[in-house]
Formats: sequence, structure tokens, C-alpha cells
Amino acid sequence: MLLRLTIRDFVIVDRLELEFEAGFGALTGETGAGKSILVDALSLALGERADASVIRAGAERAEIAAEFEVAAGSPLEAWLRAGDFDTDACLLRRVIDAGGRSRAYINGTAATLGQLREAADFLADIHGQNAHHSLLRGDAQRDLLDAHAGAQAEAKAVAVAWAAWRVAREARLAAQKDVEATARERELLAWQVKELAALAFDLDGWRETEQEQRRLGNANALLEAVGEALAALDEGETAGLPALRHAGARLTELVACDDSLGEAAQLYESALIQFEESALALRRYQDRLELDPQRLAELDARIDAVTQMARKHRVAPEELPGLLESLQARLAELVLRADPEALAERERATEAAYRERAKKLTALRGKAAKALSAAVTGGMQDLAMAGGRFEIALAAIPDGSAGGDQSIEFLVAANAGQDLRPLAKVASGGELSRIGLALQVIASQANTAGTLIFDEVDVGIGGRVAEIVGRMLRELGKSRQVLCVTHLPQVAAQADWQWSIAKNTRDGKTTSAVLVLDADARVGEIARMLGGEKITDTTRRHAAEMLGRA
Repeated sequence: MLLRLTIRDFVIVDRLELEFEAGFGALTGETGAGKSILVDALSLALGERADASVIRAGAERAEIAAEFEVAAGSPLEAWLRAGDFDTDACLLRRVIDAGGRSRAYINGTAATLGQLREAADFLADIHGQNAHHSLLRGDAQRDLLDAHAGAQAEAKAVAVAWAAWRVAREARLAAQKDVEATARERELLAWQVKELAALAFDLDGWRETEQEQRRLGNANALLEAVGEALAALDEGETAGLPALRHAGARLTELVACDDSLGEAAQLYESALIQFEESALALRRYQDRLELDPQRLAELDARIDAVTQMARKHRVAPEELPGLLESLQARLAELVLRADPEALAERERATEAAYRERAKKLTALRGKAAKALSAAVTGGMQDLAMAGGRFEIALAAIPDGSAGGDQSIEFLVAANAGQDLRPLAKVASGGELSRIGLALQVIASQANTAGTLIFDEVDVGIGGRVAEIVGRMLRELGKSRQVLCVTHLPQVAAQADWQWSIAKNTRDGKTTSAVLVLDADARVGEIARMLGGEKITDTTRRHAAEMLGRA
């Protein structure tokens, strides 16, 4: 569950630190006070995209941190451990600067937005106030059913298998369509591969060749420099080492006369040894370095051949191995194209793999569709749609698709005696809100996230229906942490705890503040939600009665 949320300089929030409780919590307040800003901030911590517009006016950056509980042995703990993150807690932190750049951290370690989103799958599920409108789209209906069935991974595997089947089919058709062009390309590629393979280019060998060529190419200069250094040290008429040795021996003798000369004599002797070792090293290098015009010519020819090949293919010499691999892969594909039976066999194999995957997905969806249809139909009876029915229709797609071998459509009959029709064609705004809410609450029961957030999803309902929705969320809060941004007193009264979000203006700046409501303060807030600006004793009694019933 969500333990803490810290917000700095985000929209109209300057500094806010919140500690959350378990169960069902309601976030209430006047319109525009900033209730949804808390949800937006949490969304950023969970990996949503952001830009500089979220930074509070006059601030340099916005910062959001959300801390979640980590249960021992949970999938979240395993995920954190696999990513080399600490597992004592899960602290997601997001920083957005004035340039729009974003930085993310998990438990103090730098992370990517992708990692934040992966963590979010274990932590929280957010339902926005317009989420029910997305249910009119076929892809959203499919995604909701797959989530309820726990079939997201299988759906992704089906999409991958479908893509592989499409590639195999298109390769077979392309080969049949342009046999002559394929043969010409194959002949050219075979010649290029043979030429590159004959070059036998090796990156390490290439670097050694370049180094040896530079050394041999500068052999004269190297020998001349070494000779000059040896002459100055030990071999020329004016060589310095003999004189240095003589002076060193003299100093060593005189140390016996004055001990204070000892340190200087030792330093002198060390320097002399360094000069002598340098002379020995120079002689060894001189003996090893030879003028070898023939070897130099061989190296020049090798470098020229590699350079010409790289220039021919418009790549750097270091890229030649990668080029050879890509040409070999393309040639293998064209060789396969020249064998119609092999192409057909690959197509049959990829189709069989797709069909097998799709069959498993179909089974998962069929079972989940029945259960979800029954649950939503039951929910509709509670949400003032007595006699209404909801059904998920699964129709076969013989040729398959990336989404499986079935189409998915949500059907609804809003009233008793009506025929089932597509959700988009029969549901009014209020009906769509109620059906969408039922779907979200019921589907959330199958979600593994420990925190469920509903941001004004109760728009378009009221009265007895609103009270029922509140009870649904309260029941959901027994097994999960549920946060709900709401304007409805019937929903807020059902909450285990309640916060009021208010907007304040000071020194010309507008900020949001959060007040944790005790029992008496909740009566006042519910009364405000019931009666508006003027709150009477009757309104307060009504509010207290609502809270008492809850």
C-alpha cells in the first residue's frame, strides 16, 4: 500500500507531505482545490510523462516521492531484488527541471521511466474520471478482459506469434512475385560476402597492423632519436655518464667526512641508476628495432586493401565485420526465398505456433468473459439498472489477428426486456458511467496492485446509486487500499478516513493544502458537500446521520 507522498513545487502545491492509511480513503474539497493534482503527482511518480508545465510558478523544479510498503516474499520484492534495488521499502522519486528534463530514482538509485512503470504494475492502479469513455473502444474492451483474465502476457505472446506468421507469409508471397530480382540480388550478395570473407578482417589484428605500420614507417626517426639519446648518455665523445659516475664515486667517499652529505649522495646515486637503466633500455630498443622495407610494404598493402573495401561499402574499417554479418543474414534469407517449399514450411510452422498461442488465449478469455459478464450484470442491478444485462461477445476470426482469433465486444441491455446491443450504441451518459464504474470496480478485484485510485469516476451518478458505489468502494477497501477523489457526500460518507483539499491564496500566490479530518470535521465536510455554502443544523444532522449509517 501507499505509505507516504511528498510533493514539492508541483502545479499549485509548494510543499506537501502526506501519510496514508489502509482501507478506503476519500479526498474531497471544492472544485479546483487541487484534489486531482495529488493523483497527477502520484501518476508522475509511477512513470507518467511530464514536462516543465507541471513546475509551480517561480520554482526551478518539481519533485515527487511516493513510498510504498513491500511485503516479504511478494512479487514486488522479487522484482526489486532482480533490479539490484533495496527491498526494505519501495521509494519512487521523480524530479522535473525547468528545461523539461526528468530524472527518476527507485530507493535512491537512478532508474528509467520504464522501470518506474514496471514497478507501478505491482503498486497502484489509477482509474481516471473519463475512463468509462475508453470502454467504447474495442482495444480498451479487449485490454480490460485480458487484465481480468490475467492474460496480458499470453496476449503479448499471441501478438508476437502473429507478427512472425505475417513475416513468413509476406516472405513467401514476395519470393513468388519477384523471382528474377531476388536471383540478381542473391548473386550480388554472394559476391560481396565472398569478397569480404576473403579479406579476413579482424578488429584486433587491424589495430595491431596499424600500430606496426606506424612503428615501421617511422623507424628511421626512431633510430635517430635513440642514437642521439645514447650518445648523450654513454656512447658519444661528450657522453655524460662517465663524468656522472666519477662525481658520484667522489661524493660517496666524502660522506665519511660529513654525514649530512649522505642524503644528497643517495639522491645522486638514485638518479645515476635511472640514467644507466635508461641507457640499457635504449640499447635493447635499438637492437630490436629494424628497418624492414619489405614488411612495411606488406603492411601498407594490407591497410590499403582494408581502406578500399571500407570506402567501397561506405563504412568505417571497424564496421566491416558487422557489415559482413548483415550481408550473410540477407543472403541466407534470399537463399531461403529460392526454396519455395522451405518458405511454405516456415509459414506453416509460424501459423501453427500462432494458432496454439491463440487457442490458449481464447480459453482464458472465454472463462473470464462469463465471470465478468455475470459480475457486471449483478452490479447493474445495484446501480439502478434493474433487469439490465451485460455480456461479452466473443466472435471467431478465421484468419486470426494480432489480438487473437476472436473479436471482443461489450454488449448491454440497460433495461429489462431490451435486446443486447453494443455498448457504444445503447448506453446514455449516465448509464455508461454506471456500467463503466461497475466494470472498473469489479476488474480491480482481479488486479494485483495494492493501491487502487479512483479519480472522480462517480461523475454522472447520485442519490441511492452514489451510496451503493460508496459501499462497493468500502467493501473493496477491506482487501486493498482504496483512494477516491469524489464530490459526492454519499461516497465520501462510506470512507474509512477522509481528507479535505483546500485552495489558499497568500501574497498573491495560490497553493493547495490538505486537512486530515477527524470525526467532527468529517461531519462539517459532508455537510458542506450536501448543503453548499450555507450549512444549517439540519444539514449537519443529515451529514452525521449519513456517517452513522456508514
